[in-house]
Amino acid sequence: MKTAEIRELSTADLVERIEAEVANYNQMVLNHSISPLDNPAQIKQLRRTIARMKTILRERELNNK
Repeated sequence: MKTAEIRELSTADLVERIEAEVANYNQMVLNHSISPLDNPAQIKQLRRTIARMKTILRERELNNK
């Protein structure tokens, strides 16, 4: 997910999306530990997407104060 797409989401949607992506990430890591994924780079990509989302959420928190 690109930064521009993340910025278009409302704050509530962003929080829900972060929770869903973190759950997906945890499941992916667990599955990878049991049997290797076809593309383990997906884990890295998902981790970075979550970080982008959290960064934008934090920017919004700081701007609202």
